Amino acid sequence: MNSQGYIAVEDQFNAHNYQPLDVVLTWGEGVWVEDVDGKRYMDFLAAYSAVNQGHCHPRLVEVMQQQAARLTLTSRAFRNDQLPLLAKEMCELTGYEMMLPMNSGAEAVETAIKAARKWGYEVKGVPEDAAHIIACHGNFHGRTITIISFSPEEQYRDGFGPFTPGFELIPYGEAAALERAITAHTVAFMVEPIQGEGGVVVPPEGYLKQVREICDRHNVLLIADEIQSGLGRTGKLFAMEHEGVRADIVTIGKALSGGMYPVSAVLADRHILGLFQPGDHGSTYGGNPLGCAVAREALKVLVDEKLSKRSAELGEYLMGCLRQLQSPHIKQIRGKGLWIGIVLKPEAGGARRFCEALMDKGLLCKETHWNVIRLAPPLVITKEEIDWALGCIGEVLHMP
Repeated sequence: MNSQGYIAVEDQFNAHNYQPLDVVLTWGEGVWVEDVDGKRYMDFLAAYSAVNQGHCHPRLVEVMQQQAARLTLTSRAFRNDQLPLLAKEMCELTGYEMMLPMNSGAEAVETAIKAARKWGYEVKGVPEDAAHIIACHGNFHGRTITIISFSPEEQYRDGFGPFTPGFELIPYGEAAALERAITAHTVAFMVEPIQGEGGVVVPPEGYLKQVREICDRHNVLLIADEIQSGLGRTGKLFAMEHEGVRADIVTIGKALSGGMYPVSAVLADRHILGLFQPGDHGSTYGGNPLGCAVAREALKVLVDEKLSKRSAELGEYLMGCLRQLQSPHIKQIRGKGLWIGIVLKPEAGGARRFCEALMDKGLLCKETHWNVIRLAPPLVITKEEIDWALGCIGEVLHMP
């Protein structure tokens, strides 16, 4: 079957909750993928940062195969020999005292919300059912009912009410707005160190440090959503490290398994995650031995191959080259590390047509917020491969 055949079958039988580019992929290695018609592409999205280690990294494939042949799932009714080691290695790498494993990024966010509320009631002394959590306009934390309850995107909310109470939105990047919004019942402030789906929006320098100080002053937990920004994407293990900030709770996912398997986690110290008692929270697949084995190796690849450092160095190079482009369509280039948004002028006609033109040239990326081309290649990319991509981008951004 060719690409059009697969697209027709998907359009007939699969729910239309996405609008993907019309490329049907069947193979991947490193930064390269291939479609069912045999055309080769460079992946400049990395599955929204899930394949930071590159497609089908040989070390991850080997561990996946070995563990799949041994033991894949026990549920949390029994223990397995991979979860303890992932928890230990994760905590040693990140400096947090405890980990709680889940599967998807949205599950990690839901877990963080439950942890913050439980801390608010049992430690801070907030009255029952009165916990107040602050988030930001422009956020994207997932699409569960509770998460869309504090989403600023009307499409994510349309037709899905009633919504979960207890949330308030403030402007992103304005520390004073957080100070004003905090009440005696505020238990947490949830923030993306860089807003990904919002268009790779980088807050003003010093913002994260300011909100850390405000949260400390008011006894409010700082929750950092590092699901896209973490694990090397911005040039540091966590994006908040660029300002020397340590959040109380961190959510991670995506690159935690190198794109091999759904694995996510919540990180915090014992005085927060230690509040969970047996039965309070759980997941049949969370902490399964297959996911844990792959995640352990994915973290080792990040460290062994110095992918955070590569992201910092190559991201600076890519950003510098993009800022030299003399395209009439570009309004702004922003980002950090190998996570960059090309913001287009309104008269450019939206980012989708440029992404489609790039696809035709063999470069895959995706638009976000209508006018932003998002660039996020696997962190294993080389300077020579970036130069090839820049050639495609330069040509496309000069089309009428």
